[in-house]
Amino acid sequence: MKTTTTNNNIIISLKNLSKNYTNSDIEIQALNNINLEICKGDYLSISGPSGCGKSTLLSILGLLDSPSQGDYFIENVDTNALSMDQQAELRNLHIGFVFQSFNLIDELSVFDNVALPLTYREEALDKEEIEKRVIEALTQVEMEHRQGHKPNQLSGGQQQRVAIARALAGAPTILLVDEPTGNLDSKNGDAVMDLLNNLNKQGTTICMVTHDVRYAGHASKQIHLLDGRIVKLSAANESMTSINSASENLAQQQAV
Repeated sequence: MKTTTTNNNIIISLKNLSKNYTNSDIEIQALNNINLEICKGDYLSISGPSGCGKSTLLSILGLLDSPSQGDYFIENVDTNALSMDQQAELRNLHIGFVFQSFNLIDELSVFDNVALPLTYREEALDKEEIEKRVIEALTQVEMEHRQGHKPNQLSGGQQQRVAIARALAGAPTILLVDEPTGNLDSKNGDAVMDLLNNLNKQGTTICMVTHDVRYAGHASKQIHLLDGRIVKLSAANESMTSINSASENLAQQQAV
């Protein structure tokens, strides 16, 4: 595998990354020349209008899609040089996913839902190790007392906590979170965001896609996308006004 020499704190590095799709002989550029670094302990939010490239970027970060151009390094490994099986192995080792729709299996208990991905690890885990990881993850999200319940016996907020535990149980290098509050009311949404904040304070690296400006503001670093480009990368204490201004300026440039 090709590697790159870089700062030991950098988990993910994107270099001049673009993604194009062809639809009815029309080429659509979903991402345009993205350069980005995510370091250990970061809490990064990706926001922007519908169709700006948020989901495409998250899919590439999660090794669910490949760029058309540019480089993607994770833990110094060049993902372009990997086979699909190698990418799957890398994804299973380093990346935890939290989806908007929870993706829990109704027929399985909370415990078994969290344990399921661990049974597919390339280096097999024994029963005791799996049980230890599941209980630790459920304890982190305060759901260990519900381990025998089925998902349909839980509230939406509780199901999202279980989904986060499932991602944490694999001890991922980074947590990729896709619209975690999209299917929740404001009370449960706020509770899930508080959980993510606490996990980050405990050292979990998080990259989150959200359409909600309030929740994007929870992150210590914030990216705003427009038409597949990063138009603003800011720290948490910077005003969102600068993001809106950058978006307007880019739109004006493209209209000329």
